[in-house]
Parts: sequence; structure tokens; C-alpha cells
Amino acid sequence: MQNIENKVAYITGASKGIGLGIAEALVRSGVKVAISGRDTNALEKARQTLGNQNVLVIESDVRNFNDELKAVQQIVSEFGKLDIVIANAGVGKFASIDEMSLEDWNAMIDTNLTGAFHTLKATCEHLKANKGYYISIASLAGTNFFAKGAAYNASKFGLVGFTQAAMLDLRDYDVKCTTIMPGSVSTNFNGHTPNEDDEWKIQPSDIGQMVVGLLKMNPNVLPSKIEVRPTKTK
Repeated sequence: MQNIENKVAYITGASKGIGLGIAEALVRSGVKVAISGRDTNALEKARQTLGNQNVLVIESDVRNFNDELKAVQQIVSEFGKLDIVIANAGVGKFASIDEMSLEDWNAMIDTNLTGAFHTLKATCEHLKANKGYYISIASLAGTNFFAKGAAYNASKFGLVGFTQAAMLDLRDYDVKCTTIMPGSVSTNFNGHTPNEDDEWKIQPSDIGQMVVGLLKMNPNVLPSKIEVRPTKTK
């Protein structure tokens, strides 16, 4: 088991949901964590949840590469290094292809796919220097297409392919890359408010536990793609 205490992690889209669940798990494991997002109020609430010690909050839009560069500069200035990157920022808007707006298409591709590229591009040299770990949070929608999901499917299929190719590009630098593909998760995704009817779903804390497990795994082992589902349907 790898010791991850005092490692430094950056998590995008971490003001709530899966990102916050991962942040909570890492903080409990002794990792110094930087979280980013676009909603300053939500980020402040997340800071209160996580506590102020070894937590850095950054306002950043992953669609803007310069935002991600500035975020990395803040992290290294605060913590001195960067070891772990979790590309979690994502949006979902669902409509048939004939009704899908250009704005919604671009929002999903620019956030879910290009945003993940921006995050890795901005952090890549730090990960190489520290033999780090890059994890993208994709979806089962990255392998299973469905009606009214053309844009979301395209972004998540692309994210899975991007992360797997990045894994091949970076493995010789001892940088690990994994994509996690969850099914139904109890989050605020797409305007949903988690409630007691979501108990059957994967919980954000479950994904957090999975990420900690990956980080602690033997350096010689790389689960490059993980599909995870609720044990039962509703």
C-alpha cells in the first residue's frame, strides 16, 4: 500500500457531488487538497464541509485554459507541489439531436472533454516530475449510448478515449492515468436534489473511497478503466 499522506491533490468541479466526496475522502487520508469550481458560494460551503486546514479553494472554469494554469500556480505556491489530479468537472443537458442547441452542445464538449484536457495539460509537467496520478471522472454514458444523450455521450465517450490515450503517453514517466465510469450516483447533477429515494444509488463517498484505493495501490498496478454500478436498480 502506498502512503498518500501529505500528497497534494487538485480536484475540479469539487464544490459538491462526486468531487466533494472525493475531496472529503482525501482529506481524511491526510492529503492536502485544492478544489475548484465556478460557483463561489458553493465553494465556500465546500470549504466549511472540508475544514480550512490543508484545503485550498480556487475559482476556475476548466473551459478556460488560462484559468487552469493560474489554478496550478496557486496550488504550487500554497503547497509546494502537485501529485494528484482529479478531472471531475462536468455538465449534462439532454435533448434529441434535432432539438439540441449549439450552446448546450458546446457547454458539454467544452466542459466534459476539452476541460479535462485543459486540466491535464496545465498539470502534466508537475505530474511527470512527481510520478503523479491523473484520474478522470467519466460515466457509463462513455460506453453506453442512449436517446437524447448525443452530446453527453459524445463528451463522455471522448473523455474515456482521451484518458486511455493519455495513459499510454504518460506511463513511461511513471504517471498513472485512470478513468472512472460511474452509473447512477446520488448527486446534484442536472438540477437533481439528493433525497432518501437515492439510497440505492452509488454515493459520492463511494467514489471517494475508490479514488483513495487507487492512489494507495502498488505502483506496478494500473487499473486504467473502471466501470462501477449500483448493486441493484431501484
